[in-house]
Amino acid sequence: MLMKGVTLRGLEVFEALAATGSVAQAAERTGLSQPAVSQQMRNLETALGTELVDHGRRPMQLTSAGRSFLSRTQVVLGQLRLAQNELTVMDLTHLSVLNLGVIDDFDNDVTPQLVTILAENMTRCRFKLVTAPSHEIVEAMRARSLHIGISASPGGVMEGVIEYPLARDPFILVAPRDRMSDLGGPEALMRALPFLRYDRDQMIGRQIEAHLARLKLDFPERFEIGAHLSLMTLVARGMGWAITTPLGYMRAARMHDRLEAHPLPFTPFARTIALFAAADWADRVPRDVARTMRMLVADQVMGPALRQLPWLDGKLRLIEPE
Repeated sequence: MLMKGVTLRGLEVFEALAATGSVAQAAERTGLSQPAVSQQMRNLETALGTELVDHGRRPMQLTSAGRSFLSRTQVVLGQLRLAQNELTVMDLTHLSVLNLGVIDDFDNDVTPQLVTILAENMTRCRFKLVTAPSHEIVEAMRARSLHIGISASPGGVMEGVIEYPLARDPFILVAPRDRMSDLGGPEALMRALPFLRYDRDQMIGRQIEAHLARLKLDFPERFEIGAHLSLMTLVARGMGWAITTPLGYMRAARMHDRLEAHPLPFTPFARTIALFAAADWADRVPRDVARTMRMLVADQVMGPALRQLPWLDGKLRLIEPE
């Protein structure tokens, strides 16, 4: 039982304020007015008998008590959101077969949760899961070997396939920890260390190369790596720098003590993560799976990413259905 004065709305406001450091932005995130946000925080701090936020600083910063309470708050809210999603998840009992492909960026966190939710709701369904890079998911959708695919969008229209955008995933620069400051900034880093490329057969490699070509940026051809974690390992070992996305960076969590992420020092760009479904499927199932994916991505990937890299706020975001 929550102590008197501690409410779910108060916890949500506290989480939003901790992420943004701004009453105005917290109000925008929660759909409340700014006075209501301030009142919720006062009620929560009164109920707990301690200050969670240093109200005298701009942007607001958490106190030591606030930092400790935030970690517990995020666990509680994450579990409640997951429980809510499981209660409202689609009814798949009518399906007899489902072939699903999911981009391998989600292997660590989102995919296991998604498969658990789907499996519990497909009591009479033959279910096949494929995890692969985006270009393989897209080709499988074109070949009709998958009913639903979740991957980066290739852009354009695929005949017989409907696209449901899920999230905006901006490209970022990753470098060996401390090397950028040692060398004097991103431009110096890019001159001093080799550019570690993704394999151009992969969609992410083609998207990066196309953007660099548009900007007339040319880097020597030395490394072209197909496996994402191998690429991040080379960066972590100081072999060079790379361009990836927050989804890719978070997938390499075990290397974060040797990596650092920064905004791109040139014109930014982003990819769209989307769900694709064969056009002859009933609209309800892909829309329900897309809704589930948005919630899982927000809780399992975006929340941790924005806490670690707050400068991504507004850049890494969900794409809500129109």
